[in-house]
Formats: sequence, C-alpha cells, structure tokens
Amino acid sequence: MDGKTDADTAPDLTDAGTFRHWTKVSLRFSDEDNMGHINNVAFAAYVEQARVAFIDAFLKSQGGRDIDYVLAHVHIDFHNEMHFPGAVDIGARLIRIGNKSITTGYGLFKDGENVATAGSVNVFFDTKNGKTIPIPDNLRAILGKELAEG
Repeated sequence: MDGKTDADTAPDLTDAGTFRHWTKVSLRFSDEDNMGHINNVAFAAYVEQARVAFIDAFLKSQGGRDIDYVLAHVHIDFHNEMHFPGAVDIGARLIRIGNKSITTGYGLFKDGENVATAGSVNVFFDTKNGKTIPIPDNLRAILGKELAEG
C-alpha cells in the first residue's frame, strides 16, 4: 500500500483543464439574492443541469431505457461570488465507479475564474421495478473507458 488516500489522487476541480465535458448555463437576473450575487440555490441548479447532461449522455450511449439514476448525495464548495449578467461554464467528470453508483465532480467557472466545485453520488435503478441495480456491464464498460481517459 502506498499510503495515498482518495483525496491525494482526486482531480483538481478548480482547474478547467481537468474537464472534457462542459455545460454552459446563462445566469438569470432572478438567480440573484438581496445582496446582488447569485444565490447558493442557483449554484445547485447549475450543477444539476451539468450532472443531468453528463450522466444522460452515458445512458443514451448504451441504449437502455429501463435504467435511470437518483441523486444520493451532493455537495458544493463556494470559492467566489458570481453576479448577473453572464454565463457559467460547468465542467463535469467521472471520479469513481461503484457497484450501483457513480461519483462525479464539477467545476463552475465564470469568465475563466473558478467560482465553485461540486460533487455528487448517483445510484442506478431499474425503472420497471423501482429498485437499485448494479451498473449493467455495457454501461460499466463505457464508464470505465471514460474514467480511464478522464
């Protein structure tokens, strides 16, 4: 054992070069709070938009219509304020593949500056019976390739 932890080998989500997959989201005036900066709830919605785009791309690539995923955990670390107008670019990447779940990481950038990082764990389930399932082999292979190239 080399003594390294997951934190030692985790990608730097504050570095835009860490990401290959991007989602651009327009900031809305209504996303601001009474202090004039983008509210934390809006950050969560931006991460959600990137997460859905990222994970859905893998599900569509394997053609399965009877598998979906649910959010089990999400965290957001705020680094800088954001202000309207403009857009936020959210980078997404795969961090870990589990038996029934995947862990993904996100970096949020406005005008090239990192404003937040986030992570989530999503669990896969069978839409016909509503139960969690192991990641199907064909999807696991696609995700494994993404993780290796990520």
